Amino acid sequence: MISNLDYATLQQLWWIICSIVGALFLFLTFVQGGQTLLWQVAKTELEKSLVVTSLGRKWEMPFTTLVLFGGALFASFPKFYATSFGGAYWVWMLILFSFIIQAVSYEYRKKPDNVLGSTVYELFLFINGSVGVLLIGAAVGTFYTGSNFTLDLYNKVTWDYTLLGINLRGLEAAFSLFNLSLGIFLVFNARVLGTLYLLNSIDLSSTPDLESRLRKCTLRNFLIALPFLLYVLISILFMKGFSVDDAGIVSLVSYKYLSTLLALPHLLIMLLAGVLLVVYGVFTASFKGSDKGSDKGIWFSGFGTVFVGLVVLMLPAFNNTAFYPSKLDLPSSLTIYNASSSMYTLTVMTYVAIGIPIVLGYVIYVWKLMDSKKLTKDEVTNEESY
Repeated sequence: MISNLDYATLQQLWWIICSIVGALFLFLTFVQGGQTLLWQVAKTELEKSLVVTSLGRKWEMPFTTLVLFGGALFASFPKFYATSFGGAYWVWMLILFSFIIQAVSYEYRKKPDNVLGSTVYELFLFINGSVGVLLIGAAVGTFYTGSNFTLDLYNKVTWDYTLLGINLRGLEAAFSLFNLSLGIFLVFNARVLGTLYLLNSIDLSSTPDLESRLRKCTLRNFLIALPFLLYVLISILFMKGFSVDDAGIVSLVSYKYLSTLLALPHLLIMLLAGVLLVVYGVFTASFKGSDKGSDKGIWFSGFGTVFVGLVVLMLPAFNNTAFYPSKLDLPSSLTIYNASSSMYTLTVMTYVAIGIPIVLGYVIYVWKLMDSKKLTKDEVTNEESY
């Protein structure tokens, strides 16, 4: 029974739930990745309409999931939400702005008498898929590298990082090689997922050139993403981590995240399985040509991305680790225990969360209906497209 769960268990449970939502968002960034490929893979207006219409059917899903992720963090870990969103607000404002221009682009790209022209809105889609995803990766990277904040006795956040006299308010996260590498990996992984989704959702029998370009882009973008993934994983294994002792004292400990993987082997298994699934999905699409099943790579690489994302989000929070460390003042660092809501709030939220599988089942059902038939050229020529 939920009422029998202790406070620490509820705190851990809600970090896991937030991590699942965040990992699902990473899977859904195939929309953002596909947007960045528009000018690269679509050479004719028909091909461009096929790509944009296919992605346009799903564009709300990553945006809604990102909002849900932020809402879940706000409700379950308000101290983290207030510290990160209040102190590093420039990075979060730019991320939000990139998703706003995405929504505007799908709405107005094909509107008659469009004074900006479709190319401007396509540029907005590219910015959302590149800059937006890059900044999200850099923000997640601060879970490992730390941020430049301090908290006073009343939890008022002070952000202290200036460049040429300007307080960057979180944008400095992109100056870290680790954070930047994680962000670049997410961008190119999203591009991989984008090609795999387009291969799965579009009837490419009438556009073989588009199919050929998509398959080539799948492998090319994966090979670009791979070095950044390896750098991030190797860094995690050997970097110092922010450990918390029984008295709540935060200190830097060598090989902290490696020791966590060894202490929690299910995370290590999930990480290895996720990487293998991503690789299998890529090579299935790249080398099987038009064989049966070669358009199913999105599911292998998609679930692989979810597994890797889960590990990346859960690793800095468990095994007595500060998930949002302060580089300026170690005692200000946040853990899932000192940043969470009250036991009453988490208990009520857990009862509400029982309905999540129902909502998820509905989403899967609607997805299946929408993709029961592949998008054809007749649909984008005879009907209004994005």
